[in-house]
Amino acid sequence: MPEISRFLGIVISMLFNDHSPPHFHAAYGSYKISVDIFLE
Repeated sequence: MPEISRFLGIVISMLFNDHSPPHFHAAYGSYKISVDIFLE
């Protein structure tokens, strides 16, 4: 997965043509999250 940023052990990544809604992934050690981006 392409990395957008890496800092303090946290890796932020985002795929260009992934499923909707737009979102990014963050990982820190064994912890992982997916954060949706909603536009109003």
